[in-house]
Amino acid sequence: MRNADLLQRSLNAVWHPCTQMKQHAGDGALPLVPIARGEGVWLHDFDGRRYLDGISSWWVNLFGHCNPRINAALRKQLDELEHVILAGFTQQPVVELSERLATLTGGALGHCFYASDGASATEIALKMSLHSWRNRGRSEKQNFLCLEGSYHGETVGALAVTDVAIFRDAYAPLVRAAATVPTPDARRARDGETPADTARRAALSLETHLTAHHQNIAALIVEPLIQCASGMAMYDPEYLRHARALCDHYEVHLICDEIAVGCGRSGTFFAYEQANIKPDFLCLSKGISGGYLPLSIVLSTDAVYAAFYDDATSRGFLHSHSYTGNALACRAALATLDIFAEDEVLAANRVLAAHLGECLAPLAAHPCVRHFRQRGMIAAFDVVSDDPQFSSRFYRAALDREILLRPIGNTVYVMPPYVISREECAFLAGRAEQALDAALSP
Repeated sequence: MRNADLLQRSLNAVWHPCTQMKQHAGDGALPLVPIARGEGVWLHDFDGRRYLDGISSWWVNLFGHCNPRINAALRKQLDELEHVILAGFTQQPVVELSERLATLTGGALGHCFYASDGASATEIALKMSLHSWRNRGRSEKQNFLCLEGSYHGETVGALAVTDVAIFRDAYAPLVRAAATVPTPDARRARDGETPADTARRAALSLETHLTAHHQNIAALIVEPLIQCASGMAMYDPEYLRHARALCDHYEVHLICDEIAVGCGRSGTFFAYEQANIKPDFLCLSKGISGGYLPLSIVLSTDAVYAAFYDDATSRGFLHSHSYTGNALACRAALATLDIFAEDEVLAANRVLAAHLGECLAPLAAHPCVRHFRQRGMIAAFDVVSDDPQFSSRFYRAALDREILLRPIGNTVYVMPPYVISREECAFLAGRAEQALDAALSP
């Protein structure tokens, strides 16, 4: 098969996500790249070209494409059990994964509820919060609070706490929107402010809102330390410390959405650890299965679980889907956790992240770059450009130079798999600089 063959078939039959399909048709169309195979950080097309996956295929791939250890675990699981209904039944992979995740939270979040994707995890956490308050006789607590610029998914329930205009506005008639409070984005620092100062100032606005409205608020949902989809907005852990204290004081649940930033991306396994706090709910997806299979998990506290423990079915948590706790997906997640433990990945990533930052230093010094920032294995910078097509120009220029990077507006970010080598870091950074110059050229 050749690229052109699969490309035409895909354009005829596949409706691609978050995509204006017309942009892939006709002269000058954005490239739709057919991929034949993957190995490590590289994707290979049918015509022999390769692309370094600098965004981990939408942030999911942790240990490279076709990782032999995850492959082996899945092959073994295939010969034992592919799936069984989780209502009234259980199986070994889902039990082991639940126990290991609870241990990683220090036992603070000991109850795991399973779904397939990040938006579903968001909806589960919102529903659990509201329903648990109702079961406790607090039915007035049915509203939610999120940060300005937040992103928690694109299903109708998740859109209620998503504050990204292109997603929110298109489906506004369907959505019961949450209230928003100012983001602690460190780029919003006033003269003389540190990132911690900016975080404390945002926390004061949160306190003002909670003081006035806490009686009706079920939960505050945050993306700890990095608001990814709104432009990789990074902020100081001080905000999380204040948010946790305020939620405790005003009896509001704290939901940490670590769908994108969990599993080591921020430098610790869970981003919230850097604030030395524990949430009431933790949402995981993307990297938890190593980029192999759809899986999401909501972890909750004993107190939340106890609110549903009752003789009446109506007081149980009423949510399900057919593939809940899928054995293959759970096995992929267990293999992913094994790699973390056996290879001491978090320690290795600290060294790797420092090297990645060094490689990107010339980009940080580029005259059209502002706000270079990095936390763990995520780095980003904003580009000064009035060209409304900058994002697509950069994307195309990057592909021409054998790297996969997809800017969010004028924000370019890199989020590579953890198996990237030092040489591949240098390749990624050098080609990104070339792509930037090409995208900015007249």
